[in-house]
Amino acid sequence: MNPQIKTFPFTKFIGKSLAISYSDYRIAELWSGFMPRRNEIQNTIGTALYNIQVNPDNFDFNPRTPFVKWAVMAVSSFDTIPDGMEALETPEGLYAVFHYKGDQSGAASFFNQIYSVWLPNSDYQLDNRPQFEILGEKYKSNDPNSEEEIWIPIRKKE
Repeated sequence: MNPQIKTFPFTKFIGKSLAISYSDYRIAELWSGFMPRRNEIQNTIGTALYNIQVNPDNFDFNPRTPFVKWAVMAVSSFDTIPDGMEALETPEGLYAVFHYKGDQSGAASFFNQIYSVWLPNSDYQLDNRPQFEILGEKYKSNDPNSEEEIWIPIRKKE
């Protein structure tokens, strides 16, 4: 596990959100509501989809702790927001960027490696900003050859 350390810029997004927890992980519900309507979003920047997780302060990874998941696309402005969709802004910040290849069956184990092995042994600590996956051209839902980028918010250890 050797991530790239990158700065992600302040970005505007439009999409749908859903409050969930790991024990009530209704991600398919979120994305099935978003995908048929994604083309209604105007002023998009690129074609990538973003799966964003906004954690509460002092997020503890307890399976019952709620957080908000977003299915979104990056936009240049909030001039037009389709009915039933919302705007989200993410601040600029430092991220550890991991490349993940495979279907979703291995994702939980991969995230566990990031948080329990890489992060504690790195020069960084988790920062309280959104974490996300960028689902670009190589992403294919439930395909073993699917590829995505996982962006984990970090800051230098104090």
